[in-house]
Amino acid sequence: MLAADPGASIAAIAAEAGVDRRTVYRRFASREELLAAIYEARVEAIERATEDARLREAPVAVALHRYVEGIIGVNRTWPVELARMKADETIRERRDVLIREVDTFLQRATDEGLLRADIPAAWASSLLPQLMHLASQQLPDHSAAQAADMVVDTFLRGLGGGDADGVR
Repeated sequence: MLAADPGASIAAIAAEAGVDRRTVYRRFASREELLAAIYEARVEAIERATEDARLREAPVAVALHRYVEGIIGVNRTWPVELARMKADETIRERRDVLIREVDTFLQRATDEGLLRADIPAAWASSLLPQLMHLASQQLPDHSAAQAADMVVDTFLRGLGGGDADGVR
């Protein structure tokens, strides 16, 4: 509901959930506290997806697909407006750690030849989240794995390092 209407009231959220607004207020003292809990849950899910992808250990192509599939799942489960999430200092710090982890992984992908070395690192780092976001929203009839197939194929065909494994 908050993804569709970031300004939704507690009363509207409670009605959508089928509970009285007092029930919501017993758990969350304010709308901001509810939003903080949602952002916390989203960041925890992103941390799990990143860890499950094994970005440091798994073969690069496998880790990339696992990561993309996991993040698409998170985006679909927690489709909240991210600008407000970035305003929370603790959440932002945790998010920054995750961004550094993915940037390190993308450098590994470049070093191993999966991504082209002539592309600025910031381009790959900016493009991947955008593709995952688009897939999360525009491929609702695809499973997270199927959407990940499309994202990884698009990402590697655009930034891929050559014709290894039939890419490019």
